[in-house]
Amino acid sequence: MKNCFETISITWTAYQNANIFNQLQTLTDIIQKQQNEELRRLLPANCPAPDVPEDGGLLCVSVKNKAYCKPMCNAGYDFSFIRRSRLFEECSSATQDKWTTQFFGGNRLAICDKSRIAVSGAPSAYFPEGQDCQKIKSNEQLMGNITKIFQSELVMAGITQSVESSSLLCG
Repeated sequence: MKNCFETISITWTAYQNANIFNQLQTLTDIIQKQQNEELRRLLPANCPAPDVPEDGGLLCVSVKNKAYCKPMCNAGYDFSFIRRSRLFEECSSATQDKWTTQFFGGNRLAICDKSRIAVSGAPSAYFPEGQDCQKIKSNEQLMGNITKIFQSELVMAGITQSVESSSLLCG
């Protein structure tokens, strides 16, 4: 598909290029708004939306008026803090409607920094090489795989209630 776009885009005028760019930007804004609304429906009423790390994403699930979000980094990035034993963060009335996070104040759950090696997080906290957050999100099977892994991690942490809804947010 990329080759097809490259071949056809060579024939476009500067006006056509700008027009397509503007249309893509509008579509991006619409999709971002829909993603934010999807997240709001997933979160408990008083929980703020978490900040999605650039160069990664958040896999979030709702379970009985609680939200759990698992920060994930794209290949070639690593977390700024050690996260091996901290697979996810929670927001609920039990946490005073704030995210349990290593960062002070705000809603940042993780930062993904450029790195040749990924050692700070558990192996499941990284998107596979060649499959960044958007590629995973666009593939139903890959989404199912990472969601099942997250559900098993929640069970291992003692959270056994069934997941009501889930969403992958990409930075």
